[in-house]
Amino acid sequence: MGNIIATGFNSGSTDGELDSLEADLHRLAGIGVDTVELGLTSLDLIAGGRIIKERADRLVALTSQFEFRYTVHGLVSSNFMDPVTCRYQIDAAKALVELCDRIDARVLVQHGGFLRADQIFDRAAADRREREALFELAEFCKPYGVRIAFENIFTTEPGQYRQTPVELAETVKAVDHPNLVALIDFSHAYIESTYRGLDFREQLRAMAPVAGHLHVHDSFGRPQGFYKAFHPQESTALGIGDLHMPLGWGDIDWDSIFSELEFLPDTVLMMEIGARYGNEQPESLARARRLMTLNSGEQTLAAE
Repeated sequence: MGNIIATGFNSGSTDGELDSLEADLHRLAGIGVDTVELGLTSLDLIAGGRIIKERADRLVALTSQFEFRYTVHGLVSSNFMDPVTCRYQIDAAKALVELCDRIDARVLVQHGGFLRADQIFDRAAADRREREALFELAEFCKPYGVRIAFENIFTTEPGQYRQTPVELAETVKAVDHPNLVALIDFSHAYIESTYRGLDFREQLRAMAPVAGHLHVHDSFGRPQGFYKAFHPQESTALGIGDLHMPLGWGDIDWDSIFSELEFLPDTVLMMEIGARYGNEQPESLARARRLMTLNSGEQTLAAE
């Protein structure tokens, strides 16, 4: 048996209401998905760090209709390096932990932070601020049995400070808390490696020993740069940016990666391939399940 225990897709609301989330959950159940990562910040569930009880109760009633294993994606705009909003973000993340517990989700995704070009002077303080925030949040998670999955992102504007995957892994090691793991987003790592001239596979190898959650979607590792697409499909046509394509549409060598890397126990392989690719999701699901088998070594043993 390998350490990857489940795979599935992300889902969220398209209009801030639960009805659109419910429709997508029914669709995912219909194609045989057993694990879903909920984008809870696409819903109005928290205000000023406080849970809106009536809406939270409705969320619990909705999620309990399905037999999914749930994980939760936190604030997409999260940035614990930001001195102005860090406290507000921690409060919102703590509310999300409580929501995780209510729907029996044991993973909360937290994006890595950044500094603008004019804030680079604050880099050392920003790294310290992020580590302190992660430790505080991880401590809060302990009684709930929730793990924070700390995700590598990529540079989105010139002069920006972002931690590389190697540096993010070092942050997780430095915080050294059982309720904090790294989250490898393979496409993000690919894009950042291209942008910075790093060895993509070396970046992955550095993260894998502390990784307890995975985000999988395909790309060509080409930074967005200054290209602005009119339709998102135009970026796909050029192979530019964070495309979130079905597995096999890009050029990431998934089989080789999952044959090599070993992750922490109870790792979930989450595909961030949305409903836009609904027709392709079943094949991506089958492929992800094959990657789980490959990562466990079962396929190799069967061949022998």
